[in-house]
Amino acid sequence: MTDRTLEEIASDAADTAGPDDATAPVVADAEPAAGTVVSKPTIADIEEAMKDVVDPELGINVVDLGLVYDAHVDDDNVVTLDMTLTSAACPLTDVIEDQTRQALTTGPGGGLVKDFRINWVWLPPWGPDKITDDGREQLRALGFNV
Repeated sequence: MTDRTLEEIASDAADTAGPDDATAPVVADAEPAAGTVVSKPTIADIEEAMKDVVDPELGINVVDLGLVYDAHVDDDNVVTLDMTLTSAACPLTDVIEDQTRQALTTGPGGGLVKDFRINWVWLPPWGPDKITDDGREQLRALGFNV
């Protein structure tokens, strides 16, 4: 083990780097630049973030309502969500899209992903059977009989 600090190691690396050396020293505890994404998120990360997206009519998040059918993050860190709505006639898709943008692309370090796409799907049709146990509890607390 060496007694040298990270700054000394970084300084030595910078001094020995040639003009064509595209590598930069890594400094611990550095904050990512605003608007950047640190690493590719897991599907569990996406699902957790999507719990901040609330169905504007029911007041329950879209994950617990069972509206998120699938998610895929590509190599460019863009997530594609297969989602449905409780009704094909829902006029509030723009609200859900705005909330999704806020949940996935903003925040400390620039958000989970660089961008997102929602693929609105109608098959299989949504039904109350898609609601999670947590979603059922939330709906019961609001007075719904589920």
